[in-house]
Amino acid sequence: MLNSIRPWKNIYRRKSKKIFVGSVPVGGEAPISVQSMTNTLTTDIKATLNQINDCVKAGADLMRVSCPDIESTEALKEICSESPVPIIADIHFHYKRAIEAARNGAACLRINPGNIGDSTKVKEVISAAKDYNCAIRIGVNAGSLERKLLETYGEPCPDAMVESGRNHIRILEDNDFFNFKISVKASDVFMSAAAYQGLAEITEAPIHLGITEAGGKISGTIKSAIGMGNLLWMGIGDTLRISLSADPVEEIKAGFEILKSLGLRHRGVQIISCPSCARQGFDVIKTVEVLEDRLAHIRTPMSLSIIGCVVNGPGEALMTDIGFTGGGSGSGMIYNAGKRMHKLKNEDMIEDIVELVEKRAQEIGTSKE
Repeated sequence: MLNSIRPWKNIYRRKSKKIFVGSVPVGGEAPISVQSMTNTLTTDIKATLNQINDCVKAGADLMRVSCPDIESTEALKEICSESPVPIIADIHFHYKRAIEAARNGAACLRINPGNIGDSTKVKEVISAAKDYNCAIRIGVNAGSLERKLLETYGEPCPDAMVESGRNHIRILEDNDFFNFKISVKASDVFMSAAAYQGLAEITEAPIHLGITEAGGKISGTIKSAIGMGNLLWMGIGDTLRISLSADPVEEIKAGFEILKSLGLRHRGVQIISCPSCARQGFDVIKTVEVLEDRLAHIRTPMSLSIIGCVVNGPGEALMTDIGFTGGGSGSGMIYNAGKRMHKLKNEDMIEDIVELVEKRAQEIGTSKE
């Protein structure tokens, strides 16, 4: 059944303007893009490019690199030239780094209004962005709000973050610059969600979602999924980053899993598997772990059910592209497109499933995400 006849599954995205970060559209009806940020020294060009390429293999649409000094913005010349995806330059404190980054090939400048300087310096950054066809992300952060706003509100809060965003939107638009997106991040889920909801009401600019400093791989992913999942369900968000204290590749994986769970992006194999119990006819947990690794290269959207026994296995297999349901005597049943195919010994299941998925991917081709 299609989502069009299951209205309870539809998400109606907020209306937003479309901008371009290099060749990648953000906002409008464009797919919600997934990005991460390198944690190598930007001046180590080889290591930075290796990390970018690893993230791109995992699905990254955009990548961000930190530019704390002139040596880093100089390194952007080669990084931007060699990167397979557009590069966003992360700028803090010194507006001249933003100007250098735009000149050296950055497709977008991430500036934090709370610490970039006065409006005169922001205007110089805008001028450079215009000259080099560079987008801007206004990055409001609860941890670095302007002193005046903190004096007014007493502490970081959603209203202060939205006001900061509104003030800097006004600066860009008053200088005839509209190629921008905006974020209002906090490490507190409630503060972030409230700020993003408020932001969505005052602008049609594309919104970059994130729960900043979310934590480690597991805790940070869960925290991000709760905060960002709620916003995405409401239709808010045009691009996102999952901020984890982990390998940046894990951020890309987590981002796509969140989007896939809501039907907002469809990339690669979605494995539906049971948690396993005493009824399982094979080691479900180990099998799923191996299959996730073996099928990581598949980009074609498809579903795969791996269920340990016949209680829910056949029913799940009817709703997935390929399925394996555990049985007895060391074997289970393979399903293809919801149809029973043949029995398969447990020891042969990995190779058989990988072969079936790869064949199905070749038949379907890389579908539009």
